[in-house]
Amino acid sequence: MYLELIQIRKTFVNPKQDTEVVAIDRIDLQIEKGQFISIVGPSGCGKTSLLRIISGLENSYEGDVFLDGKKIQKPESEVGLVFQQYALFPWRTMCKNIEIGLEIMGMRKSERRAIAMEYIRSFGMSGFEDRYPYQLSGGMQQRVAIARTLIMNPKVVLMDEPFGSLDSQTRNDMQEFLMDLRQKRNDTILFVTHNVDESVFLSDRIVVLSKRPARILRIFEINTPHPRDRTSKVANDIRREVIEILRQERISHSPVNN
Repeated sequence: MYLELIQIRKTFVNPKQDTEVVAIDRIDLQIEKGQFISIVGPSGCGKTSLLRIISGLENSYEGDVFLDGKKIQKPESEVGLVFQQYALFPWRTMCKNIEIGLEIMGMRKSERRAIAMEYIRSFGMSGFEDRYPYQLSGGMQQRVAIARTLIMNPKVVLMDEPFGSLDSQTRNDMQEFLMDLRQKRNDTILFVTHNVDESVFLSDRIVVLSKRPARILRIFEINTPHPRDRTSKVANDIRREVIEILRQERISHSPVNN
């Protein structure tokens, strides 16, 4: 397996009650190289915590994470992370935001700018390289954030609700952009989303998590090729099943049923 999660368990201490809260409960997951995996589940179930564990940002947990046979114990350049809030530096231009990782590595200015400019060209952003984040649309800012991550050539890309703050049309456009990009690069992507339609459109597999403590309820395999028809029978059938699982999970944890 390319990326493997083994018996991941994460707990927190509730300071008010001095009790242990289990956030993630014994998750096992295997991901092949080049796969696009979406993780969906109720709000607060531990999706972001799971990404932080995989990225090496969180180290107080039980279990193991292996990437290409190497145990992940701290942040590594092999793992890229794209946030919902873009996290662009407002004082740096588009080009300088994209090249910052190469700058930190010590790459020469002319070389890193040339690489960043190639990303800008291939991402359809030529002419905006000297603009600042406040001068860019939300969709373009997110493209900058993705380019900044991919320029480091990570082995796996983690995306935490990257399109959650975009309007519906821009979100659809970014989904199409991400699919075109993935077909060219064949990146391994782990994608957290609350949007079931988005997960069905993008994914090779959808991992459905329970409410806290997060457990895997079901994994859906989606074998239809890209580009996909968002309204096809296959897409609608899978969407309906995922939504029903989440609905049943919500009902089973409703105060009325407890």
